[in-house]
Amino acid sequence: MKWNIGSSSSTSSIPPIPVDHSLPPDHPSIPTASSSGSALEPPPQCPMHQTNASSQDQFKSTSKLSSRNASDEGGIAKCPIDHNSMNPLNNIPANLSAIARQPGQTMDLPTERTKSTIPRPEGSTLGGEAYGAGGSVWDYPSPQQFYNALVRKGWETPEESIQVVVDIHNFINEQAWAEVMKWEKRLPGGEDAQLARFTGRPGELSPKARMHLWLGKFFPNSFNTEPPFDRHDWIVTRPVIPATPKPADAPKYPREETSTRYVIDYYSAPPDEEGNPVFSLDVRPALDSFESVSERIKVSWEEWRSQNSSSQ
Repeated sequence: MKWNIGSSSSTSSIPPIPVDHSLPPDHPSIPTASSSGSALEPPPQCPMHQTNASSQDQFKSTSKLSSRNASDEGGIAKCPIDHNSMNPLNNIPANLSAIARQPGQTMDLPTERTKSTIPRPEGSTLGGEAYGAGGSVWDYPSPQQFYNALVRKGWETPEESIQVVVDIHNFINEQAWAEVMKWEKRLPGGEDAQLARFTGRPGELSPKARMHLWLGKFFPNSFNTEPPFDRHDWIVTRPVIPATPKPADAPKYPREETSTRYVIDYYSAPPDEEGNPVFSLDVRPALDSFESVSERIKVSWEEWRSQNSSSQ
């Protein structure tokens, strides 16, 4: 499934990202989403409101390694990441400080974190300090944490762009979760799905992205001609609903769960009719279980029938 964030035809009930009151004094007024369920406006700082893609390029630039990591002595490039300090569950530096400034940092970046709407297992400490260990929902990293992570990974982003990047990051992840829930709600227990863990895999093409990129060489009007600028794998759990209800006096045990791995490809799409940059998400369960294969086939069939009926 694809969801074009900047599309004027997209609808969503997800609330807009809270306003950061540290915005520059000359920043334009910020609209709010209407309560009538009309098209959701992107976050106010987001470049989707602009008529050029400069800020979108700033967001994508975080996935490009800085060229300043070559050794001063021999000019030999080396990996900027200390892999021993990385959390293997999400590729985020472990114990990422929420307040520590980086050497040479000139701007004061906000240290307050924003809570997401994405549920997580109760008491889970996965993701560490950067994602609000122990809460019932995932916390997004603060702009300072986000900047610290980029620096420690060797990725270069101007300090003045961090707030924009964080707002886009949070907004896109909320929409990714909404797409995941469309799949989950098709299954028993899906209403209580939780994001157990995740990992970023930038630069690693999924099989579907690789196939579409190859097909785009021959059918550029039907398939992608540019690779996704990022990829995430999310592990989502949901409770197993027993076939027969348990007796009221049955002993209580931790809920039995099943998990599904979702692959999310993040694309930069062509601007919409108003010239606003657009991001497109391709969210689907990985083809690593019979259930996921079955759901992918069912959804493809339903979409094909819907398209055919609408064209008649």
